[in-house]
Amino acid sequence: MDHFADRLRAAPQSRLQRGAAAEALALARELARWVQAVEEPGTEPREMPDAGMFAAADQILVAAHDLALVLRSEEQVADAVRLVEEARGRAGV
Repeated sequence: MDHFADRLRAAPQSRLQRGAAAEALALARELARWVQAVEEPGTEPREMPDAGMFAAADQILVAAHDLALVLRSEEQVADAVRLVEEARGRAGV
């Protein structure tokens, strides 16, 4: 996750505008929903707000760190890593 965030921070604005920031926000939202489902099962998930393309790296780091606190198995960790790698690939960074 840190590598993905670092790559986003180093990416030119044009790359962020072409979809890298949107991909990062989508990942952050997905990870945040996962955390909410574990911490507050049965409640309506809240959506992480769009704080702008330059905040996308920070948003994925916050969501990933929150998720790391609630994961219970190696299988869940592997699923989280897969989500991050897939998003990084789609973001092109």
